Amino acid sequence: MVNVPRMFGMATNSTIIPSGDGATDVRTRILESALDLLADQGVNELTQPKVARRAGVRQSHLTYYFRTRADLLMAVAMHFVSSTLGQVSVGVAEGSLNAATLGEALGEVVADGRRARVMLGLVVASDEDPRIKAFLRELVGRVRATLAEIARAIGARADTGDVTAFHAMVVGAAVLNVAQDDEAARADCRSVVRLGVARVLAGDTVTEPSSNTRGRSARRSTR
Repeated sequence: MVNVPRMFGMATNSTIIPSGDGATDVRTRILESALDLLADQGVNELTQPKVARRAGVRQSHLTYYFRTRADLLMAVAMHFVSSTLGQVSVGVAEGSLNAATLGEALGEVVADGRRARVMLGLVVASDEDPRIKAFLRELVGRVRATLAEIARAIGARADTGDVTAFHAMVVGAAVLNVAQDDEAARADCRSVVRLGVARVLAGDTVTEPSSNTRGRSARRSTR
């Protein structure tokens, strides 16, 4: 079992991750409380007063950082995308995640239904707020660019089509997981993500030949 290093709530974006600054700590607590509220009660219950109570701050503090509910939703989405993909990227760079273990790590992340609930909430809210449409387009591009970087880091030859297909698989699995909302659905979600990594994202992984393989190749070339 891969030990996923606390991907939830750990961001690489310096405007999100706590750095000892009290204001940043409050902002992060609000975002984490919003995620917890989503997990417990769903996106319809994600209101500024309820998030403020969950975070233990006055509503005036919350609206100082997030003026509207849409602002809060967008910040939560950016928070979990930064934390999730940031920690995966670090794991790949440090060698704790590779082509063999990446699928399991990502599967655990995607099976956390809070993230899909945020995205579904944003999709619904975007019908009334054009800013959210623009935000979602930018977010999709950012996610796919990061996935492409991760694929290259593990030695995969994934092209733009592979990354797009893998992203679509992940989103579909996440939405179905939220729709069914039981352990069987979460298991299916993990399986789909592992399959997507193995066959789509990292299906053509470049590996260094072993010394024995290089020796055999050299002998064949001299015959």
